[in-house]
Order: sequence, then C-alpha cells, then structure tokens
Amino acid sequence: MRIRHRGSRGIASPCFAAAALLCAGTLTGGLQAQAAAFPEKPIRLIVAFAPGGSADNLARTIQPALSDAFGHPLVIDNRPGASSIIGTDMTAKAPADGYTLLLITTTHSVNPSLRKLPYDSVKDFAMVTLVVSQPNILSVHPSVPAKSVKELVALARSKPNTLNFASGGNGSSPHLSGELFKIVAGIQITHVPYKGSGPGVTDLLGGHVQMMFAGPLVLEQHIKNGRLRALAIADLRRSTVLPEVPTMTEAGFPGVETGTWYGILAPAATPRPIVAKLNATFAKVLRSPEVEARLTKQGVDIVASGSEEFRRFMTAEIAKWAKVVKNAGVRAE
Repeated sequence: MRIRHRGSRGIASPCFAAAALLCAGTLTGGLQAQAAAFPEKPIRLIVAFAPGGSADNLARTIQPALSDAFGHPLVIDNRPGASSIIGTDMTAKAPADGYTLLLITTTHSVNPSLRKLPYDSVKDFAMVTLVVSQPNILSVHPSVPAKSVKELVALARSKPNTLNFASGGNGSSPHLSGELFKIVAGIQITHVPYKGSGPGVTDLLGGHVQMMFAGPLVLEQHIKNGRLRALAIADLRRSTVLPEVPTMTEAGFPGVETGTWYGILAPAATPRPIVAKLNATFAKVLRSPEVEARLTKQGVDIVASGSEEFRRFMTAEIAKWAKVVKNAGVRAE
C-alpha cells in the first residue's frame, strides 16, 4: 500500500520515511543483540526417531561438544513415529526463537512424495546446516546362509517373499535402498518397517528379520563383533571403517548406491542472525579435531554446509526421491 502525503502525488512523507528507517534500524539492531546473547538457556534437539538408531547415535556423539560450545545444555528429545512426521510437526509449530531444533534424515525429503503432511518440508523450516552423510551397508543375520550378495540373491530367488528386510520406517533411506535392491536384483523380499532404525536393528540382531540396509553409525559395532554379517557397501567406494567389505558394484549389482544424510532444522520464522549463529556453532563443532575424529571413525562424511546451500540441497533431494518413489511404486503404509 502506497502512503501519500497530503498535497502530493505518490510521494511518501519525509517524516514517515525517516521513522520507517529508524524502526528498521531498531529492529535490525534488536535482532543482532538477541543473536549476540543467544543462547541464554538450554536448547532442545528433537530427534524424530527412536533411541538407539543412527540419528540418535549421531545426536549423542555431537551433544557434549555442542553443549560446551553453546554454554548451555543441548537436550535430546526423542519423538519417534509416523516416519519422523510427529517430531517434525512439533518443530514446525514450536516457538521460532532458536531453542527448538530438529535433527532430520533423508526421510524428510521422501515424505512429501508419500503422504499428505501437516507442514511444508521446505517453507515451514529454517535450514540450519547439513551435518553429515554416510553410505548404507547391506547386512544380514548370521543365521542367513548367504556369504555374498550373489548368494543372498540366489536364496531370495529360490524362496520368493520368505526373506524380510527391516527399515527405520516406510519411505526411509533403508526402505528405499531395499526397494532399489529388489528392482536391480529382480527378487521378491518383504519390507518390515519400524519406528526408527534402532528397533529395526534390534530385531535384526534377534533374527526376527533377515537383512537390512543401514549406515555404519548403527551397524558397525555389530558387524565387527560378529553379531551381523556385512555383505556390501551401497556406495561407489569402500568404507574406511569396513575396508574388507565390497561395494555393491564389486558384488555384481551396480546401481545400488544409497546412503543417508543428516541435517538440522529450526522453525521457519527463526531470526536469521540466530540461524547464522547456530550454523557457525555447528560448523565449529563438526570441524573440531575431537568430533571430526570420532565421526570419521564411525564411517561418516562431515558436510557442515551453509544454510542456503542446505536449502538448495533439500529442494533437489525432494525432486530426486519423488522420481524414485514413483518408479519403485512405493506407497505409504
């Protein structure tokens, strides 16, 4: 709406313009002062997955260093359910003051293709940073007689729909990895979704399901102690933490390259200076020698992206997974 000064045409009042500039300057100064003092109390990090899974493990790995960097505790709040929608919706509706954050995974970019969501996966959030990424590992319970991917495929072909694969939820990276594997290998195996990768791994360890695609954050220790058998890395290169495990291409099934990324979101209206401070703090912590060494040892790649870079990445991921969901015929359960 144009403000007109009496006796003129389309010319804003000098007094009004000066007042507007003064208000804008005051607002900017207020936001900068708010960001400078941030944080002044504990920060809640919502993890939209169950304890014990890869997202939870990552959160607890970086939690101590982030608490030190913020000068206040970073409190982890697990809110699993509905393929991360419950915790994500809580974050979208939380006060936009920087004190409620959300740790998301690849699932966040898949959900728009599977469900009607109570939020917009991009517009309703401030993108803080893309934290890390990791390749998925195809692992089986030791009771499965297959010692290689080719043997597993032969077993699945001989007994269609008798082998089950676990995932952290319908539409999660482990789920889509399994669906892609089914297409490439030409096999029929049954998907069993869980409320997070943690419960899925628990049932895999118990032999209630036979296989699972998941990252080294949640599988590595079980593979190294012999409770699970790794058959292949779903990446173009071998893992630094499991160098003896072949890639899917080396195992004879090129095209099955999948992984999981992890990022931090805040409610959309969170002031930009606070988002910038959050981004800088996460980057500092992720690149610190101690945290970097711990994450690298767990087989993940540190990203620590900028906020706008993360937004562009998210938009591209949503478009990419929409095509995969359509081509694989994946449906919400």
